Amino acid sequence: MEIERDLGERSDPLLVLVGPTAVGKTTLSLQLAAHFQGEIISADSRLFYRGMDIGTAKPTAVEQAIAPHHLIDICEPDETLSLGAYQKMAYETIDAVLARGHLPILVGGTGQYVMAVVQGWGIPEVPPQPALREVLAALGGVELARWLATLDPVTAERLDPRNVRRVIRALEVTLVAGRSMSQLQTKSPPPYNICLVGLHREREVLYGRIDDRVDQMIAAGLLDEVIRLRDAGYGRDLPAMSGLGYRQLWQYLDGELTLEEAVERIKFETHRFVRHQANWFQRQDVAITWFDMEEPGVESAVMDFVRERFESADYAD
Repeated sequence: MEIERDLGERSDPLLVLVGPTAVGKTTLSLQLAAHFQGEIISADSRLFYRGMDIGTAKPTAVEQAIAPHHLIDICEPDETLSLGAYQKMAYETIDAVLARGHLPILVGGTGQYVMAVVQGWGIPEVPPQPALREVLAALGGVELARWLATLDPVTAERLDPRNVRRVIRALEVTLVAGRSMSQLQTKSPPPYNICLVGLHREREVLYGRIDDRVDQMIAAGLLDEVIRLRDAGYGRDLPAMSGLGYRQLWQYLDGELTLEEAVERIKFETHRFVRHQANWFQRQDVAITWFDMEEPGVESAVMDFVRERFESADYAD
């Protein structure tokens, strides 16, 4: 399927690989990069932070040596990278990769970051308002969701109401700008020939992979990683620490959960998160070609699809 868009005078290729957590994006992206002279550009907001490696399933040093990786380890855990700043960095990186004659491969499960690049979202230029955020946070999740549904029903439908930080940001933009976020987020697709590939697995299979991954993270020292971050002075309330794995282990360290309960909660909440990811991508108004990662020979099928999609460009070996 083709993405309906105006390519203008350029048709530089951009391969985009999306899918839920633990579906197999990292492994396939490395294979694609090796085969198509590609460079990988992360669109996973959890990979931005330095020192947060195990809990984010960050590509290892060995994996990063196989193919160039970009937009990983670009800020400290107590720094904030806005969606607008990420979008600008992503476009600059894509153009730099193309200038080297390589194929840019945008990889991620953070839907907003992917679509901000693919669809060219207009990002509202409203700086953070700490005092307003504090007032909004005091309202609680239920009341915040009600406010957003009243003031900006389009954005309310798109956001997970449990993601209080993003609900507060949407309300902040609306209240400061005087127009809803959905009105401000106009789209201007970038001048790339975009091939959007989605990966999926049956839910129960994905859950099993998630549970195995969590067990491996714990065995690899995830708890020690959280302790190091705490001892380095990073607080539990930082947005970076709200990520899956970190939040639950902070609860263990503060005596709110046993370690066994924390691990089980990581698994359960990751299951819920991947359901949200899958639903979110299915609702987007872009053409994504989906591949079942359980099908025999799926890697070759994706390779063939990408080759045919970019057959006019000399990126394959």
